[in-house]
Amino acid sequence: MTKPSPEFFDRVVVASGSRADEVLYVGDRLDNDVLPAQAAGMRTAFLRRGPWGHVHAERGEAGRADLRLDTLDDLVRALP
Repeated sequence: MTKPSPEFFDRVVVASGSRADEVLYVGDRLDNDVLPAQAAGMRTAFLRRGPWGHVHAERGEAGRADLRLDTLDDLVRALP
């Protein structure tokens, strides 16, 4: 089971011990991370780093993420 299969994201939720809507999934790709995690009911953070992050940041779907980050430090600042 690998990303972006729905089973992968279902297993992430089960492993977290939380409900899907309580999980924030962070990723640098829309196709492998953000969009399938959202389809599984998770909140998402799009991380614009590395080659995929910069390429995918130019796509309109990047705006669908709950959070848009340039660094993991941004994630720490964004969390309550």
